[in-house]
Amino acid sequence: MNIEEKINGDIKTAMLAKDSKKLEALRAIKSVILLLKTSPEGLTEDSVNKALHKEVKKRKESAEIYKSQNRADLEEVELSQAAVMEEYLPKQMSEEEIKTELTKIISSVGASGPGDVGKVMGAASKALAGKADNKLVSVLVKQLLG
Repeated sequence: MNIEEKINGDIKTAMLAKDSKKLEALRAIKSVILLLKTSPEGLTEDSVNKALHKEVKKRKESAEIYKSQNRADLEEVELSQAAVMEEYLPKQMSEEEIKTELTKIISSVGASGPGDVGKVMGAASKALAGKADNKLVSVLVKQLLG
C-alpha cells in the first residue's frame, strides 16, 4: 500500500470517527501528495518525506509564533497537525545514534577542528537526510569539533 492509499484510508477512518483535528491534518497531507503528483519530481517516497518534513517544520514554526503571541488555541492546532504528520514520516534517530553517525563521518572526512564544520555538515546532511533534524545535527557537529 503506497502513501496515497494509506492517507485516503485514514481520511475515511477519521471522517467516520468525526475526528476533525486529524482529518484537517490528513487533508493537508493529501494536498501535498496531489501537488507532488503534478510536479516534475513526481510522487516518490523520498519526495513525500521531504515535503512532509517541510510541512511539519512550518507548523512547528507557526506554533512558536502563536506561543510568543499568547495564542494557545492556535498553537495547539498547529502542534496537533504536526504530530499527525510526523506519524507518516520515518522514525527519527536519537541523539546518541546521531552522535555515533557523526563520529564516523568526521573520521571519514578527516575533520579536525571547528574550521571543518562545513565539510562535515555537507556529508552529514546527505547521510542523515530525513532521519535527523538538521538543526540538531549542526549543534552536535559543533560540539564534536569544538
